[in-house]
Amino acid sequence: MSSITAIKSLIDPILEKHNVLCYECKWVNEGKMRILQVAIMRNDGSMDLDTCQSVSNDVSDVLDQNDAISFEYYLEVCSAGAERELRSDAEISAVIGAYVFVRFNKPVEKKMEITGDLLSFEEGVLTIAYRDKQKKLEITVEKSNISLIRLAVAL
Repeated sequence: MSSITAIKSLIDPILEKHNVLCYECKWVNEGKMRILQVAIMRNDGSMDLDTCQSVSNDVSDVLDQNDAISFEYYLEVCSAGAERELRSDAEISAVIGAYVFVRFNKPVEKKMEITGDLLSFEEGVLTIAYRDKQKKLEITVEKSNISLIRLAVAL
């Protein structure tokens, strides 16, 4: 029962109990080690170490009790990350006002990527405010022209 779908069905009640969302659940191989990586976050995108530890303990117990995985593995419960990829329209809409990094498929105003504040996302079009030297500018781009959009940390 080591499929991700089966594992998720076992751990979903635990995530609900802790009031967290599963951002990603996947198998990662590092050399001969198999790692079950469960990335979690709260509805507002935040996370803390205590919650990760509590969820990890409960997930480990449930997987052990159900003999869910028949081989040796490591469990890693972690935050989805401060610079996580935004994979859906809902995830993009949820972070309006956030600082984002965007990479384009084709140049937009002679740029292949930009970092700035996501001002809006309406009808498949994103508007981003950014700085070019000392100027404050805005750029609009069709979502279909985006190869990657993720949260960014402003330094």
